[in-house]
This record gives sequence, structure tokens and C-alpha cells, in this order.
Amino acid sequence: MNIPVRRSMGLRGMSRRRGAPAACSLALALSMPLSLSLAGQVSAAQAPVYRPQHGSEILWDQYGVAHVYAKSVPDLFYCFGWALAKSHGDLLARLYAEGRGRAAEYYGASELANDRWMAINDVAARSRAWLRAQTPAFRGYLQAFAAGIDAYVAAHPDSLSVQARRVFPVSALDVIAYEQHIFQYTYAAPASRAEHLPGDPVAAASPLGEAARALPPGSGAASGAADAVLSRFAEIPGSNGWAIGPSRTTSGHAMLLMNPHLPWPAGWSTYYEIQLTAPGIDLYGATQVGLPVLRFVFSDYLGFTHTVNSPNEVTYYRISPAAGGYRFDGKVLPYQVRHQVLRVLRPDGSFATERLTIRSTVQGPIIAERDGHPIAMRVAGLDRPFALQEYWQMATAHDFADFQAAVARLQVPTFNMIYADRDGHIEYLYNGLVPRHRFGDLRFWSGIVPGDSSRTLWHDYLTYAQLPKVIDPPGGTVQNSNDPPWDAAWPQVIDPAPYADAIPASRVSLRMAQGIRMLSASPKISFDDLIRDKWSHRCELADRVLPDLLAATARYGDALARQAAQVLASWDRTTNATSRGALLFMDWMQQPGGLNGYSAKGFAQPYDLHRPLTTPSGLADPQAAVRALEAAARETIAEYGSLDRPWGEVMRLKLGSVDLPASGGPGELGVFDVLKFGPLHNGERAAEFGSSFVALVSFGHPLRAKVLLSYGSSTQPGTTHRSDQLALVSAGQLRDVWRTRAEVEAHLEGSDRF
Repeated sequence: MNIPVRRSMGLRGMSRRRGAPAACSLALALSMPLSLSLAGQVSAAQAPVYRPQHGSEILWDQYGVAHVYAKSVPDLFYCFGWALAKSHGDLLARLYAEGRGRAAEYYGASELANDRWMAINDVAARSRAWLRAQTPAFRGYLQAFAAGIDAYVAAHPDSLSVQARRVFPVSALDVIAYEQHIFQYTYAAPASRAEHLPGDPVAAASPLGEAARALPPGSGAASGAADAVLSRFAEIPGSNGWAIGPSRTTSGHAMLLMNPHLPWPAGWSTYYEIQLTAPGIDLYGATQVGLPVLRFVFSDYLGFTHTVNSPNEVTYYRISPAAGGYRFDGKVLPYQVRHQVLRVLRPDGSFATERLTIRSTVQGPIIAERDGHPIAMRVAGLDRPFALQEYWQMATAHDFADFQAAVARLQVPTFNMIYADRDGHIEYLYNGLVPRHRFGDLRFWSGIVPGDSSRTLWHDYLTYAQLPKVIDPPGGTVQNSNDPPWDAAWPQVIDPAPYADAIPASRVSLRMAQGIRMLSASPKISFDDLIRDKWSHRCELADRVLPDLLAATARYGDALARQAAQVLASWDRTTNATSRGALLFMDWMQQPGGLNGYSAKGFAQPYDLHRPLTTPSGLADPQAAVRALEAAARETIAEYGSLDRPWGEVMRLKLGSVDLPASGGPGELGVFDVLKFGPLHNGERAAEFGSSFVALVSFGHPLRAKVLLSYGSSTQPGTTHRSDQLALVSAGQLRDVWRTRAEVEAHLEGSDRF
């Protein structure tokens, strides 16, 4: 594969998923006796117990954000662990129980699917190997982080639920295991994949949807729906990331927009905002609860953010069984067999056990069966144990060269990276572990491939130099909203042809187009412009199809459709809380014959990589679109009482006692500020997914930043910080960042001193 290095010249100032696996009949138990399981390694992983130096402290501001002032780097990690346990102790316990593969032992049978998946993939044994591989210094940081968690729990046992207390103490080993759980087995290969393999008939009801149905059973080839298969996860999480170079800002300083979108209910997707300081270190940002490093971070020197990119990092193999094992390169090889016992907490407090047998091949573990053939799974990154180290190195870098040296390690298995710094450099990187294949195209590798030959067994990945990237482009901006990398620096286009066997070539995203449109609106962008654009609720889909829909309705529509068209003609084409018509248009989008901003279907003008601001557009079947409007009008009246009910009367921000009108809408509408809502209940829908952590940064002297964590800083029962930022979300406002000690002390709620 001849992959070109993509970069622009002029580097100024450079100094250096849930559900039991389909093969439940493949009984699953630990590959070692239960006494030597992950939890049994706590003492070895944790010893010696770390104690912080006198004088390290945590100051808590009025939004419940922790500001760590540590005397050393190990103290910083210790205080980070303490703060996390204080803010999210019950959630942290459940997440670490899941990473440990023993969640059913603490929480009951509802966690069995997770525990089976951890057992099948041998996370416990791999975690021990990964922990041993860490540098002594970083292993010490992980031990200090776990010690901080345990110290808080020991000092405040009554602050946690009985179930949560069963999980503690934790160790550095738990931290490593949870890293795998979230990166490899939530983002890359969730448990649901074992049930919904490419070509599996049951996939019709899965998140893979139509793309999965297009893959022929037992085939190594896939249809043109391969792009949709590989973007499966990108449609569930969503994110916006921008970096704007000095040539395009009114201040002459680079700016960065961080805005990941994930589910709001407490779980693996919950973000935690924190400031971490120690001698020579001052970091501000967020990460997912349970991780000991920041994934969205800025310092006085630089910052970076992520969007989901879903590289094809999982391969499924059709294994050919034979007497005594399976066929591989003309020989019969024996399966590697492990045994594991899972304990399951019963409602009466007693325990049941589930004994499992796990078979593995040279490709990986057997996860399912198809037409008498075992299916093995190979996941990228299981040979890369240093993702957490890489994140720490990225965050503490002082310039672009340091940052690139960290990223070039390619230990973080997925995620686009968008970067900016105080020297004015910006970068977009399609980061990820993209397997290097000796033959075949993306269609082939997206299906179930033959597993009887070493020809299909990949061993390495594209290098940093070979991954799509843009550095300091002439246009002065880079952006991504979970779309492919080709238009990251519009109007500069990365040629997708060299990546045809590795990276999906196209995926329509009108949300991405909306971002490009806003970045292209003026030659210079101010910090206030950045704030305004972050809150944009313009429906790009409406701009592309509404004129055709109104014309078609005048020609083909019944009386109700023409009444609906009048509402849409007066609509402001936004999902602002006061907007009248947005509910009707969203309902139209969801009807057969309606169009979706994440799909190429139904548009008169197809998507063109070189014309993202004008394609796709129009209606390919105007009469079907009008029938969809007739159906939407009837449904809108039935559900909401009228065709023009204001958006915010139905779409609500609801947590605890807080109940406020929402603006923002689903990305399928082409709305930049994403919010998705749950089912209709008592005439309302509550936000349950979307804009989570927000940070806008201008790398001037001094640095300027605003932030927001939509659902608040704590999930502990009784906290006052679970919903105290929803009023800002409803009003379309951000918080000032309090980074100096004087600012924090002026807004102080409490402190913990060590």
C-alpha cells in the first residue's frame, strides 16, 4: 500500500456494546483459578501503598470542579484518584467492576454479558502483562491514582452504596483493565458485535442496521455499505472539533473548539472535568470517568480534542474446523482452550456460578458460530499497552514537535485528533490503528474473511507518516464532525484513493457541512464568533431539501400536507427552543420517504467530495417526500397537539428537579449543536445524548477559555452538581474557566488537604 504523507508546509517556530455473545454454547470462566483472577492481583499491583506529600491539596469550585495543587507528579495522580472517587464513587466502582470482568458478582445477572465478553477476550491476563510493560515511573503514577481512590473510599465509606463498597479496594491493574474495556471493548469491539456480525440475519435489529443486512452470510466480500458498517459507532457517539490558525483569527492566536457528544446517563460515556497542577504542569480538561489521564485537554502551550473515526480495527475470520482443531496453512492446529468461572450475585445475596470454556485460534478468540463455522475475532491494539502513557505525554508536551513525538507512538487505538498551540500550529490527524493488509479492499475486510491461511492474518498497522493528516493548511482551519478525513481542511481535499483498502471513502454528514459553512463564512473568526457557532442550531438538511419539498407539496399534497407546508415555510429552519416547525420537520425526516442528513439516499443531487456545501441536495422522489409529510403531519398533531408546537415545549433538559426548555437537535438534521431526546413521556422528550463537555480556547497571552459540562460534575447521590449547569445549556451560555488560584479561591466551595 503506497500511502502518501499529507501535510502542509510552513511549520512556524517548531523547536523539536451489551448483549450475550452469539456463541453462548461455547461455554465461557477464568483462564486461571479464581483466586488468581484480576481482583486477586490487587496487592501486587498496588504495593507499596502510595501516600502523598504534606501540602498537596484539592480546591473545589462552586460547580464542583476539582482543582488539584500537587507537590509532585505522583501526588497529582493521587489527588486525581481521590477527586474522582469523591465525585463519582458509585459509578467508578461499577466501571471498574466491568473492567475487572466481575461485575455480575457485585451487581447481579444484568452484568453477565459484560463479564463473558471480558472473559472471552482474556482481559485479566492481558492487563497483568500490560501493567508489567509500563515504565517504572508511569506504573508508579497508576499506583498513586488507585491509592487516591482507595484512600477516599477508606475515609468516607458511608458516601458509597453497599454494592460499590464491595468493589474496593482497586489497583493499578484495575485501571489498566478499564483502559482496555473502554478503548478495545467499548469503542472498537463491544459485546454486541458477537451477536450482530456482518451478514448475520439478526443484525436487522442492530445498530449496524441496513449496512449489516447488505453483507452476504459467510462471505468475505461486502457491498457498498461497508462505509456504513465502519461508521457504525460514529453515528452513536458524535463530536465536533475545530482548530483555527492565527491567520484566520481576529486576535492572531490559534483557537480550539472541543465538543464531544456522548450519552448523558451515568456510565462509560460520562465525562469528568478537572484541573491538574504540579511543578511544571498545569492541565485543564476532561476525560471519561475511570481513566487516569485527560483525553480533552489544554495547557498554556497547546490543546487537543477528539472525534470518533471508527477505523476498521476489527476483523472476523471464518474458521475451518477439523478433527482435533482447525485448518490453518494446510495443517490442523489445536485450539487454545481456557476455562473460567463467573460468579453471579442472586437477589437473595447468594451466588450462582457459570462455567465457561473459551477457544482461541491464531487470529483471536472464537466469539460466534455461522453455518457450522466458528468465527474468530482479531482486535487492533492488543499489542499496544501504552495508550495512557501516550495521552500523558501528549498533554504535557510543550510544543508541536513534542506532541508529534507522542502521537507518532500510535498507542491510542482510535479517534481523530484536532490540535492547536500557542505557536500557531494546527493539525488534523486520522489517528488510529489501521491494519495493514497484503491484499483485498475495504469491501473484503469489512465482511467475514477466510481464516484458513496466514495470507489473511495481519500483524501491523499504518504508520503515523502514512495516516491521513493536515498540518497548518493554507486555509487556516481544520475540522471534523465524525466524518471521513478528506475535507478536514476545506477547501483542501485529501485524496481518498490511496486509502481505498484501509479507510472508508465517503459518508454523508450534513453536520460536517454545517461546520465547514460556518468556518468559511468570514475571513477572520473572533472568540465570540466561536461561541456563537458552537451553539448553532441551523438545520442544514432543511436548507438542502425544504424548497423542493414545499414545491412538491403544492403540486401533490392533500389539504393537511399543504397546511404542514405553510408551517415549514414560516419556520426559521433551526431547533431553537422557540422554533415552530422543527418538530414537524424532524418527524418528516423519520418517515419513509423522508431524508436523513447522515445518509445519501433520497437526494436528487448525490454527495460529491469536492462540493460538500452544495451536495447532496434536492429530492429524488418528490411524491414520496410529500407522502412522508402527510404522515408526519398526522403524527405531529397526534403526539404534540398541533403542527407548530414550539420545539422547547416538547424537547426538555431534565435531571432531578430541573426541567428546562432545550435547544439543539439530532445530527441527522444537520444541526451542529447536537442533542438527542428520549421517547415521548407525558408530552415531553428528555435530552439523553449530545453535547457533553465543551471547551473553547484561544492560545493568547494570557490564554482565554470557556467551558461547560452539560450534566454537571458529580453523579453521587445527594450531590448538588448533577444538574447545576443545565440552566447554562438552556440559555446557550458557557462558564469562564477558573485556572489561577486566585480565581478558584474567589469561587471556592471546599477543599481537601493532605
